[in-house]
Amino acid sequence: MTETARRPWTPRRTVVAFGLVSLFADMVYEGMRSVAGPFLGTLGASALTVGLVTGAGEAVALVLRLVTGPWADHSGRHWRLTVVGYAMTAVCVPLLAVAPALGAAGVAVAAALILLERAGKAVRSPAKSALLARMAASTGRGRGFAVHKAMDQVGAFAGPLLLAGVAAATGVLWAGLALLAVPGAICLLLLLQLRRRVPAVADPDPDDAAERPAPDLAGEGRDGLVRRMVGADLPRELHLFSLAAALATAGLMTFGVMSYRFVEDGLVALAAVPLVYAAAMAVEAVAALATGDLFDRHGGRVLLVVPLVVAAVPPLVFGPTLLAVLAGVVLWGLATGVLDSTVKAYVAELVPSRRRATAYGVFAAVQGLGALAGGALAGALATDHPLLLTGCVAVLQVLSFGLLARLTLSARRGRPAA
Repeated sequence: MTETARRPWTPRRTVVAFGLVSLFADMVYEGMRSVAGPFLGTLGASALTVGLVTGAGEAVALVLRLVTGPWADHSGRHWRLTVVGYAMTAVCVPLLAVAPALGAAGVAVAAALILLERAGKAVRSPAKSALLARMAASTGRGRGFAVHKAMDQVGAFAGPLLLAGVAAATGVLWAGLALLAVPGAICLLLLLQLRRRVPAVADPDPDDAAERPAPDLAGEGRDGLVRRMVGADLPRELHLFSLAAALATAGLMTFGVMSYRFVEDGLVALAAVPLVYAAAMAVEAVAALATGDLFDRHGGRVLLVVPLVVAAVPPLVFGPTLLAVLAGVVLWGLATGVLDSTVKAYVAELVPSRRRATAYGVFAAVQGLGALAGGALAGALATDHPLLLTGCVAVLQVLSFGLLARLTLSARRGRPAA
């Protein structure tokens, strides 16, 4: 191997390469998720089974991070967990193509593969975010997470489009799932190349190596392990920020709830719903890029806009005109982009680098619980009580804004004052 081939990549090139890894991985698992329900149905699964499998998958992807985050920090094997997690996705999704040939066992095999893929997401996510936070330290963490999110969204577009095209051409879903082995292989090849070209990035940052030493909880037995998993030794600011993000997320309805309402009201044709969703995803990518850059310039104060945007979504998407609905969807995409990218840059500012994977696991779990609570709230009120839902969302956003203001207004470049 030549000296040029061994030369480490620049931080900017590294961030872009990691974005490409996520782009191809998103093609695989977002492609699968776009057809998971109908595919299970073709195997003979009932609506209840589909709901249980997909719901359990999201729960696994959420709860397991409380284990994999501390595991990554304790073992220092951030790269290994990242590779294993991506490999689980790259292998499990194409294997779904064999389920139709298994007869009565097809549903059970498909369900197991879907759950394993979601477990792979939980295995890699905290470690991956910790690696990206260090990679983007010199380029600006806001920009780094924003670029990663934007490229991630490209894959989220391409995967479902690929599945739709193959299904239209062949009349079956399994052929498209099998074809996802190609982007899965590209994802793993890029990841292995990235690992060879990037120096160790899981070491403590120079500016926090001596700060906030993590207490030795290992000697406390099972109680110490549990405390480490839930982040009991993490800074108080991280938990307050997790709560603020969870409150904001709880007020952000899912696209499924919104689309159900505006289709039922006759404002958008059913066939046009994917186009509206695609527009929201485009806004999400642009919002991530814009707020990431603003975060690097102005710090965590940028996040104060999120509760204001979230509070404006319900009165617009429940409005009487198409223009109001589309404006609400645009704001929904903007808030979603920030809550899935720029917030991760702020998490990296709140904790020492050696505890970031744990912090990302805790943050994702708390934010996910907010999403579950918000989904239940929206599902209960959106159809018959939209005004009450709008009021509940407004209250949640007032609480979120208060917590964010407390954390960020006295901060310098996103890091709480000592």
